[in-house]
Order: sequence, then C-alpha cells, then structure tokens
Amino acid sequence: MPTFKYTAKEAGGKTVSGILEYSDKELLIDALRKKDLVIISIEETAKRRIMSLGGKVKLDEIVIFSRQLATMVDSGIPLVQALDILCEQIETPVFKNILAKVKDDVETGSSLSDALARHPAVFSTLYINMVRAGESSGALDDILDRLAAYLEKSSMLQRKVKSSLVYPAVVISMAILITLVMLIKVIPTFKGIFTMLGGTLPLPTRILILVSDTIREMFLYVVAVIIAIVFALKKYMRTPQGKENFDKTLLRLPILGGLFRKVAVAKFSRTLATLVKSGVPILVSLEIVGKTAGNAVIEKAVESVRNGIKEGENIADPLAKSGAFPPMVVRMIKVGEQTGELEKMLTKIADFYEDQVDAAVSGLTSLIEPLIIAFLGIVIGGIVIAMFLPVFKLTEIIAH
Repeated sequence: MPTFKYTAKEAGGKTVSGILEYSDKELLIDALRKKDLVIISIEETAKRRIMSLGGKVKLDEIVIFSRQLATMVDSGIPLVQALDILCEQIETPVFKNILAKVKDDVETGSSLSDALARHPAVFSTLYINMVRAGESSGALDDILDRLAAYLEKSSMLQRKVKSSLVYPAVVISMAILITLVMLIKVIPTFKGIFTMLGGTLPLPTRILILVSDTIREMFLYVVAVIIAIVFALKKYMRTPQGKENFDKTLLRLPILGGLFRKVAVAKFSRTLATLVKSGVPILVSLEIVGKTAGNAVIEKAVESVRNGIKEGENIADPLAKSGAFPPMVVRMIKVGEQTGELEKMLTKIADFYEDQVDAAVSGLTSLIEPLIIAFLGIVIGGIVIAMFLPVFKLTEIIAH
C-alpha cells in the first residue's frame, strides 16, 4: 500500500505533519479534510523495505512484542520503561531501532499510537487504530493482547493457504522443467538417430520433433514474449480496474475460487470483529477492513457498506447487494445488528469460515495429487511414447 507524507494546518493555525498508509491519495485527502485540516502538501514517499542482516521484520516478532507489552502494561510497568525493556531484548537490528524511536517519541510526549504511526511499513493502519482505541478506553493491555491473537490467526490462515499451493506449484514447475530439457536436449539426439534410419516417422513423433525444433529455434523469442506478457499483466493489475478484474477471476476459479472466497470472508469477519470489540468507530473500522481485505471485490463491497451507513443504512443490506458475500454471512450479520451482538456474530462467522478453510485445504491437497499424477503421466508419458514409436515400428519390421 502507498505511503504518503503530509503537511497540514489545524483550525488553530498549528502546522502538523505525518506519514500515513492509504490505498490512494484521494482517500487520504478526504480523511484529512474530515479532521478539519487544511492541506498544505501531500507527497508519496518511496516504498521502503524493512530489511536487516537477518531479513525483514517478521509478523511473529510483532506478535511477541504485542503480547509482552500487554503483559507489562497490565502489570503496572510504565509504558516508556516497558518499551525500553522490550527494545533491549529484540534481536532484529531494524526492529530494535524502530522500537527505540517509538520509545523516544513516547518519552517526549507522543501517544503510543502516534509514535507507531511514524513507522507504517511495520505497524499497519489496523494496528495503529486499535492501539489508539485502547488508549482512549484505558484498556491498552487488553487491546494489545487482542491484537496479538488477531495477528496470529491471520498469519495461520495465510500459512495454510500458501502451504496448500506450494506442493502443486513445485511439482508442476519440475514437470515443465523436465519437459523443456527433453524437448531441447533429448529429442534432437533421437532426431539424428531417426534421420539415419530413414523412412517415414509416425505422426506423434513428427509433431514432437516439430515442437522441439520450434522451441529450440524460437526459445529466446518465446522467453521474451512470456516476460513481456508478465510485465504487461503486472502493470495492468496495478490499475484499479485491472486489480478488480484479476480478483474477480480468482474468486471464479473452478477449484481455488471457493477457497479464496472463504479466506476473504474469514479475514473480513475476523478483522471487523476485532475492531468493533476494541471500540474503533464503525466507519473507521470498515475503512480499515477494506484496506486490509487483500481483494478488490471485497474492498468494493466494504466501501459500499460505508457509503450505505453514511446514508443511514445498516451493514447487511449493502453487503447483500454486492453479491460478494454468501447469504449465510449476510443473514448472520443482520441478526447481529438487530440483537446488538454484531461482534459476537462476526467472530462466529470467522471461526466457521476458518474451519471451512481447513477442510478446503485438506480436500484441495487430496484432489490435486491425482490431478498432478495424471498431468505428469499424460505429458511426460506422451513424450516418451512418441519418441519410442519409431523404435517399436522398426522392431516390428525386423521381426517380419
């Protein structure tokens, strides 16, 4: 997500500045104006990679930091002292440096949320707003503990999906590599042998040799075309329309589409439940949920909900109109609104869909294995048979 540096004036004439993450510049301008700020300048900062000798700041480190800070605050240890203790025991140099800056900012009078907001590449908008809600309600320790639990569940959900896709991706990549090696290196050797033997080759063998010759002669052109297509697709996907079309396609995929939809619904429900329970205002919560959805279709649906609430609607009706959410989810949210237990219903939806993701991942793994075996058998087996058909034909001739 882009990071913007802004400078603005408050109603009293005081100049303020900061760095915030927003999906686009217009949304940031709108958000600043709602705070009665007169904008002086806004510029997008260069994307920063939080790297160190040991790699980037990991989510697990932020989870541990949140839990430990929650424990210390609950124990009555002053915030600055707690940050100082945590800073000393952090091993990752970059994270250690960031926490040192956070501690210095808090020590000089900044709130913890404002200090964290100066490091948007590490602490997300969701994290900052929840901490701000915790400071306002006086329940910072509880909010930090809830944040850690949320981040752990989100990380676990992502790992499950990624692990289900790693195996087929590796096997298919190896199959493509083996096929290319056979087409480029092995088949030309057989072609030389077949040429010496003379005679008419079987049709499958001729097709295979033609494919091999074409790939060897046009290999660099094919690679260049593939790179150009990938580059063009990436550029298109950076546009709002391209991102939306790509995400729509993902949700419509025959096997994986259902899994991606379940993940999106689980993430939406868990994030909104956590924010509502933490006391973050509903419009701010929905704005954060939209930004962290990871899917343009869900983000668009959430934006329609925000607009509906501004006009006096409830959450369920705009969700139903969007068509992005299953009817069961919409009905449960509607019941939660009517009974005043929205957070409870959202938590139940998140738990249910996270279980559904577990089941879908297990089913996907069971389904993909035979499909991969069939793919390997057809492709590799087809090449081998096509190469040996002339040998079988020659053996038959000799036998007669």
